[in-house]
Amino acid sequence: MPTRITAARRTVIAAVAALTLSGMTPVPAQADADAADRGKDRQLLRLIRSMTLEEKAAQLFVLQVYGKSADTTDPADVARNRRLYGLDNAAQLIARYKPGGIIYYSADPPNVTGPQQLAAFSNGIQRAAMATRIPVPATIATDQEGGIVARVQPPATQSPGSMALAAGRRTGDARALARITGRELRAIGINQDYAPDADVNVNPANPVIGVRSFGSAPALVSKMVAAQVDGFREGGVTGTVKHFPGHGDTKLDSHTSVPRIEHTREEWERIDLPPFKAAIARGADSIMTAHLIFPALDPSEDPSTLSKPIITGLLREKLGYKGVIVTDALDMQGVRDKYGDDRVPVLALKAGVDVLLKPPSFDANGDGLFRVQLNAVVNAVRGGELTERRIEESVYRILALKKKRGLFRAPYVDESKVGQIVGKPASLAAAQRATDRTTTLVKNDTRLLPLRPGARKVLVAGWGVTTTSTLAGEFTKRGATTAVQESGVSPTPERIQQTVAAAQDQDLIVAVTNRAWDIETSTPGNPHNGPGQMNLVKALIATGKPVVVVAARDPYDIAWFTEAQTYVATYSYTAEALRSLGKVLFGELSPAGKLPVAIPVRDNPGQTLYPFGHGLSYRR
Repeated sequence: MPTRITAARRTVIAAVAALTLSGMTPVPAQADADAADRGKDRQLLRLIRSMTLEEKAAQLFVLQVYGKSADTTDPADVARNRRLYGLDNAAQLIARYKPGGIIYYSADPPNVTGPQQLAAFSNGIQRAAMATRIPVPATIATDQEGGIVARVQPPATQSPGSMALAAGRRTGDARALARITGRELRAIGINQDYAPDADVNVNPANPVIGVRSFGSAPALVSKMVAAQVDGFREGGVTGTVKHFPGHGDTKLDSHTSVPRIEHTREEWERIDLPPFKAAIARGADSIMTAHLIFPALDPSEDPSTLSKPIITGLLREKLGYKGVIVTDALDMQGVRDKYGDDRVPVLALKAGVDVLLKPPSFDANGDGLFRVQLNAVVNAVRGGELTERRIEESVYRILALKKKRGLFRAPYVDESKVGQIVGKPASLAAAQRATDRTTTLVKNDTRLLPLRPGARKVLVAGWGVTTTSTLAGEFTKRGATTAVQESGVSPTPERIQQTVAAAQDQDLIVAVTNRAWDIETSTPGNPHNGPGQMNLVKALIATGKPVVVVAARDPYDIAWFTEAQTYVATYSYTAEALRSLGKVLFGELSPAGKLPVAIPVRDNPGQTLYPFGHGLSYRR
């Protein structure tokens, strides 16, 4: 029996059909539209007017959902979704609430197992979205920055992270790899990437940004950000420049604390602002806010996500930004300390944001907070705190961006072509070539490097189960006999003793570190690595054996063991980075990376140990 279509739904379907046919050409406004709507897309306005207030409010939210398919029946995922939303899966969530989008995560537990699975998941989300009373395609987003932040792992192409690319200094690499990432994400149905990071990392003790930044020089960061804005657009996805007004000089992690930036207004304009200005000049489609306090920009000390002087006064009015503004995740402590979770979305909208990303999972009673936040927005309109016009402004920006990405015209991906696009040999080769230009030789005092291939006994010790074993494999391929002693981010004295004992009959030691500078001891809610990595490296150096120290993340570690005579920075621990490292260690490549940050003297940040731009090479 054919499905009965109401007159109202027929009108909506006609509007959506018009969107699929109209392309990107603006349609003159209706005669009865008020002045604020003049010049806007008539089909989009018609679509918005057909929505209820609840449907408009729901379009503002991008939500996390559990499962690896839109219609998952996995008992564990269903139980989590029911606790969060009172529903089984993404398809039911979309049918009931009609949110604007879904974000994929790779852990706790993951949405991601591989490209083919994600393509099917994305199509399932879009089928659910297009089957609602008002068929609006979904934003499907993830964090694919490259390097240490990559939700979609191999066989997808793995781009070097931001700081690694900046060490290579080639904007062409940054643009090309953003284009490749964009094409691969779009092939699996992801249409928004929360990248690139535009923060200028001037604080070596920054616990949350670090190598996610392109570096400490505003001019370099600006060039690289602009290149990636272009590349993501060319790849067919919406890049999202983050974290406005700048997260590069914090000592606290906004996931667990409330960071505070003490820059003056002049310092903000000189240090933090340039990359965002560059991104806006390149037509950035989306900017993400930071959850931090910036007294020089807003004396009220509201988190910047909730600050009208920062979001509307600076970003919208001073900088003239007209694109979509998305909050950082609303479950982060940086935005939750000052106000209740029911107030946060209302205050964010009053500040000027458009998209409300990932509400907190549960309140004190164990109830999902999405419904609390959705109802708070609706009730704020009904109570007069927000106007429906204000909600419609954000909905219009969101829908206009979906149209710009071609989602109304083609919401689905061709699952049969995923393997032809994701992880193509040419893309993998491009990523490896770019990575080969990033490895930075910071110190080589005894000319230990380059090594000669051949028989030797090598101990690979330090951080990372996969990292140490993969690096050991690079030595094995070149004739060495290897042993591995992995010790984690915080090796105990007992573990250090075991590693030193294992080093006694070795010819060479390679010590891998990951933020060894973070020597504070962890406390509840304030995680740190502790001094174990520093103590391990010092103990290995004290054996008298030749030691190569490899910083597999932040390059600042050398300041905590300056007695190390050989030190290499890779900025990440991807397979590509470790392959490049192997080539550099054995002289198959001359190290080409240059520090994109200055490394200060320990406990004296005003004194430089290694300057911005430093990097050794091999004499030919």
